[in-house]
Amino acid sequence: MSAGPNAPRSVNHWLVAFAVVVPTFMEVLDTTIANVALRYIAGGLSAANIDSEWVITSYLAANAIILPMSGWLLTRLGRRTYFLLSIAGFTLSSFLCGIATSLDQLILFRVFQGLAGGGLQPCSQGILLDSFPKEKQGQGLTVFGLAALVAPVIGPTLGGYITDNYSWRWIFFINVPVGGVALLSCYALVQDPEYLKEERAKLRKSPFGFDTIGLGLLVIVMVSWEVVLSKGQEWDWFGDPFYRVQTLAGLFTLGLIGLIIRELRYPAPLVGLRSLADRNFAVAAVVMACAFAVLYGQTTSLPALLQTLFGYDATHSGLVLSPAGIFSVTLLPIVAVLLARGLDARWLIMAGLASMAIGNYWLCQMNLDISPWDVVWARVVLIVGLSLLFTPLNVAAYRNISLQQRGAAVGLLSLLRNEGGSVGTSVAQTIQERREQFHLLRLNEFLDGLNPALTEYLAGLRPILTAYSGDPTAPYVLGYQIIDDVRQQQASSLAYFDVFWVFGVVSALLVPLVLLMRRSVAEKGAHLAAE
Repeated sequence: MSAGPNAPRSVNHWLVAFAVVVPTFMEVLDTTIANVALRYIAGGLSAANIDSEWVITSYLAANAIILPMSGWLLTRLGRRTYFLLSIAGFTLSSFLCGIATSLDQLILFRVFQGLAGGGLQPCSQGILLDSFPKEKQGQGLTVFGLAALVAPVIGPTLGGYITDNYSWRWIFFINVPVGGVALLSCYALVQDPEYLKEERAKLRKSPFGFDTIGLGLLVIVMVSWEVVLSKGQEWDWFGDPFYRVQTLAGLFTLGLIGLIIRELRYPAPLVGLRSLADRNFAVAAVVMACAFAVLYGQTTSLPALLQTLFGYDATHSGLVLSPAGIFSVTLLPIVAVLLARGLDARWLIMAGLASMAIGNYWLCQMNLDISPWDVVWARVVLIVGLSLLFTPLNVAAYRNISLQQRGAAVGLLSLLRNEGGSVGTSVAQTIQERREQFHLLRLNEFLDGLNPALTEYLAGLRPILTAYSGDPTAPYVLGYQIIDDVRQQQASSLAYFDVFWVFGVVSALLVPLVLLMRRSVAEKGAHLAAE
């Protein structure tokens, strides 16, 4: 194995990969593991169920603020130092979340957790890119893919199992021993490459300049964005009579415009937007954000469908989703081998998007008489698609990014990936609730006394209900109640299937977009070439 010019090879890169991917896995896991436990958290802390959603929103908002700053922070602090501080902060804040005695405390500690954990993804991805020889970077990104893809898949399952069998507090306590081991491992194995040391040495000689205005604009943009996504449906979006959504949307728009102008003109920008000038990176960012919107949107909707309409508890609904993770772990190394043998990354990306579209179309064609295995295999097809595109998308995205821009580019792509998940969750919730009302109204069109099918069905129910209740008048009330229950179930199921249909269309529309990317292949096992 030849040593590259930018990173020391004294430590086996596979040991480094294992060490850095573990804390990243835990950080990504925390974006979904608490979702199934919100009502338990609310009950345990004597808070309203609707207020417990701030446990998720606060974490995502804090995470979103720090992610685009991670490139600036790691160059000034040193990537190793910043990575170790992030692990320590994430572990400590996880412990504080576990011992919180009120919802306000928990939300505050989740903010700390999000701020500390935001540096883990970009740092680990940058470490993997530098630790592996250039011809094996696909393998390094495959290891990162295990954290980025498998963690949100098993998050609801693990969260449901812990909540059902132990306590919601162990959702946070589980990070403490893992974080401690990860901190010691990374302290022993991770080192900064020479180019980062040289860049940091140059920065020390220059006057310290912190983009305070950029930070203020970034906080306004990301907090407004996350709150709108989280509470928009509850507040009726732009129909909000208290103008909360309208105000936040205005702040977001003005803040984003100001942030873009500021960061493109400032000599030492806090957020590295210049990476988007590269065609491969820009297309990869769009595809990555949309792909994770589909993943998180479906990961939210599918357990809700199983729990509300099929009577599954949190553990069993998670078990239906989990087998897809096995296929993901199996497929990611195969994708790395295909990339190393010279297959154009674009074909794998397009195949992955097509598989995601098929998986969602499969789900939207189902009904309430399906078995668990019908859902399992449709979910497998979706996750197989994500496994096919994740590593090739990352390889193609960073192909033309310079080493000096890599830290900022990794942070920006991580931000867009996470925000894609937030958008997908919000879109899924909005579509489900609004389409359910639509389907209820449509089903009502045929439920009247002049419909012979309805009157015949009620007549058939009366003898059964009379024998059951012993009251000759009860069948009239119970019969219509049964009809209403069926109507509600069918409308809700159709709304969930509409969510999957929208996600399938989004996945299919992304396929031709990939053709805008430059061709990325491994030539002679040495490097990636763009043609």
